[in-house]
Amino acid sequence: MVAIPSPSGEERAAAEHLRDFLLDHGREAWLDDVGNVRAPADDSVLLTSHVDTVPGEVPVGVETPDETGDPAPWGGDDAPPADAAVLRGRGSVDATGPLCAMAVAAVRTGVSFVGVVGEETDSRGARHLVDDREAPDAVVNGEPSGWDAVTLGYRGFLAGTYRVETEAGHSSRPEPNAIQHAMGWWNRVESAFESADDAVFESVTAKPVDVRGGVADDGLSVEATMDVQFRIPPGTAADEIRGAVEGELDAGTVDWADAIPPVLDSPRSGVGRAFRVGIRERGGSPRLLKKTGTADVNLFAGAWDCPMATYGPGDSALDHAPDERLALPEYDRAIAVLETVCDDLQ
Repeated sequence: MVAIPSPSGEERAAAEHLRDFLLDHGREAWLDDVGNVRAPADDSVLLTSHVDTVPGEVPVGVETPDETGDPAPWGGDDAPPADAAVLRGRGSVDATGPLCAMAVAAVRTGVSFVGVVGEETDSRGARHLVDDREAPDAVVNGEPSGWDAVTLGYRGFLAGTYRVETEAGHSSRPEPNAIQHAMGWWNRVESAFESADDAVFESVTAKPVDVRGGVADDGLSVEATMDVQFRIPPGTAADEIRGAVEGELDAGTVDWADAIPPVLDSPRSGVGRAFRVGIRERGGSPRLLKKTGTADVNLFAGAWDCPMATYGPGDSALDHAPDERLALPEYDRAIAVLETVCDDLQ
């Protein structure tokens, strides 16, 4: 799977390979209308992760630390064998490693499985899934957490586009033009959401992701456009952020996309308890994580009223990295943990 390129929008070949693996192991499986790999079965738990990766070519190969000079990434209290094999390649961590671990665990335990598309862009696969099926009894979403850790919280997501236009004029004039309005507005927005570095998960993060500006093609105005994103912590509503952002306007408007809500699941749910048992049985000390980004589990939590957690092998610090890699003993151990979780929830 790692050797099959699958950037968002180009997942078909990887999805077909995953579907064929499931068929070859006796599961009913198909690609749905948006390209998700569907393999329904025992809905006591749904294992789901994403097929797509971010763009970027990372040479694919299996190596040992002796060959690379690098230690294998590994979680837990015990070290991997000195010759632990490492798989390098785009998606080995985010999230083809978790995806394949879940596919294997689903085959071995008989639970439901879906590989979704588009997570790295518009989450079209997850959006289609929640519209197209009933809620399972529990969800385990696949993202790298390390084999001995479970992610229970993600911040939400809000995106908007700021637009402003002013009359064209000589640059010697004192009145601010559209570009100055955009710069001033964003400086005020950043100040409004400024927070301590050690409280990122509990804070709103404001980030500009694209800026365009200059004299319009007709020469009669100056225009500026800025695409911006906000991460929403639990306990904060998207409407609060919209209100605060629009309160800093002195010119222009903001057009908003639909918000994705934050999620924070209880460690005392049946899913959380099953993971603690599974990790301890494999010699680990369970860790509970909260991540500052956003994942498909946010959409599942907004649509389905059931316990959830996010789990998968790999070091999330290597997400999207040019040296993305996964220690294969960690992959094996994550599969074993997932099997225990599925057996427990069944």
